[in-house]
Amino acid sequence: MKTTRFVLMTATVVALMMATACSSSKGLGRHSGRLKSEQTTERKTKSEKAMQRKDRSTTVADNQADGPQAPLNKEEFLGQVSENAQLVRFITSKIKFSVEVGNRQMTLTGNLKMKRDDVIRLQLMAFGFVEAGRLEFTKDYVLIVDRINKQYLKVPYDQLDFLRINNIDFYTLQALFWNELYQPGRSYMTQSQQNNLQAEPGVDDDVVLSYSKGKLSYRWLTDAKSARIKMTNIQYDDYVRGNYQLNWDYDEFKANERKFFPTKHMVTFTAPDKLVKIDMKLNYIGKDEDWETRTELSGKYRQMPVDEILRRFMSL
Repeated sequence: MKTTRFVLMTATVVALMMATACSSSKGLGRHSGRLKSEQTTERKTKSEKAMQRKDRSTTVADNQADGPQAPLNKEEFLGQVSENAQLVRFITSKIKFSVEVGNRQMTLTGNLKMKRDDVIRLQLMAFGFVEAGRLEFTKDYVLIVDRINKQYLKVPYDQLDFLRINNIDFYTLQALFWNELYQPGRSYMTQSQQNNLQAEPGVDDDVVLSYSKGKLSYRWLTDAKSARIKMTNIQYDDYVRGNYQLNWDYDEFKANERKFFPTKHMVTFTAPDKLVKIDMKLNYIGKDEDWETRTELSGKYRQMPVDEILRRFMSL
């Protein structure tokens, strides 16, 4: 019973963490999703060092004035980053979760199913074969399903304060899951928004792309050679509500037709009084189209109020 309860709480935490993917702290660091402290120390390497170079005043574009030693052209590099975006409409896989919430740790299995510009679905399994929780993000709503207790939460994005205030929508979540640049409110980053990005040289042949909007700041750590996104960082600065930070690291890229897709996602969400870590490992990269893209629930399920979901999260 405890295992089932934690699976359901994990579903709630994942949904809220994705929904509140914004934040801030002075160090724009990379935090590991690994569960052991010594592993976390080990992972605090290239990404953190590169992102902490954000205060450099010279951009990649500006460096072109220094002559042939300039590492790359900003416009060309951004084009390469955009070219790395997936061409497929579907990505599916069996997945393995390593979850750490406070002093609670657990490894879960499940399924990831995504359809471009339509839906992101995570199914969390108890005991390896029983679906205990389901998260479904569409363009119009967020759905959290508790299969065990026949409960659910289904609300549009604009009815959740933490989504509306922080300008988080379906396309933000899609870009995080699909390993892409993004512009809130759009399915892709426009050319004008790309022109507003700063590009700064990091360490070990990394390039840091960034832009800020109000209390929010966005950073992408990219590889200068492959132009792949190695980490996305979103920060939110608020002296009243507190500072929040999301780090989403990508690793173990594998070929997916003509593109490469990360099969390991390491996510860390830091709030003033919460730290949540999730490692998500894809077993393979599939493109199964034979599944219903919307979850239909019977009348046996009852709607959970938003306040109840928030209380569960805060009680962890």
